[in-house]
Amino acid sequence: MTAARRVGARIHTPAKINLTLRILARRPSGFHELETVFQAIGLWDTLEVELRDEPRIELAVRGADVGPARDNLVTRAASAFLEAADLRSGFAIVLDKGIPAGAGLGGGSSDAGATLRLLDALHPGRVGPGELHDIAAGLGSDVPFFAAGLGRSLGFGRGERLRPLGPLPPAWLVLGLPAVHVATGPAYGSLAKSREAVGGAVPPSLFGNGAAAPTDWAATAAMAVNDFETVVPARYPAVARALEALRETGAEIALLSGSGAAVFAVFADRGAAESALEAVSPQCPDTRFVVVPTLGRVPGLNEPRPTV
Repeated sequence: MTAARRVGARIHTPAKINLTLRILARRPSGFHELETVFQAIGLWDTLEVELRDEPRIELAVRGADVGPARDNLVTRAASAFLEAADLRSGFAIVLDKGIPAGAGLGGGSSDAGATLRLLDALHPGRVGPGELHDIAAGLGSDVPFFAAGLGRSLGFGRGERLRPLGPLPPAWLVLGLPAVHVATGPAYGSLAKSREAVGGAVPPSLFGNGAAAPTDWAATAAMAVNDFETVVPARYPAVARALEALRETGAEIALLSGSGAAVFAVFADRGAAESALEAVSPQCPDTRFVVVPTLGRVPGLNEPRPTV
């Protein structure tokens, strides 16, 4: 017998970039302390959920092959929510992928965070905010940012401790997507080896001692750093070429996002970004470039994606 279908909902969930990513000391657990500024951008996945009477989770993915459904962060997030909420119902979930995997844009984390936001909205009060955050943090370091539905935030610890920030003035990105996959674990390993080779020193904190977070693009540019740039471009020539091409446009900020492979440059308006895209695309045939906006806020349950 087919499971009964009831109320459904949709949520659009964005990618992120890291406007700052500083990798600090390694914890005894093996995780590194880090400082980052998360920024949501207009590159999207979409989730649709139907509640079902049968206590089972079904996931269908369209637009990309992301492996077995049982291993997907969406399934894991839904399972954790179902257990925490003590629900006897289930979910049928459809995930439409637009965010590439292995790019440092938080695609899987975004999906998991959106799943928690969506199910929390459909079952208000069944899971408290603190427990919801703990579920998100247990799924991945970036998941709490997406579960909170923030446009911009400082991230500390593994990235799971958040300090929400107000929006920066609207801006446009040229986002480069090299045709390579960068695994985060090996990237951390390469960074650790490169530091050990020069004595093991870690860079200083950017936001320690009460330092204020940047409130405009000029201050953001002054703190724009990604420590993975010391190792990732050297191992992936396509990433190095795309990053260099973006820097040659004269953009005030041009960085690797996360551990890569995505790179980005920030421009004040869409016209400048589109001109830059035309300039860099012929130089990097192994990289797809797109123009996307930064986001001041993230859509909620059943809200449309922002129009630009």
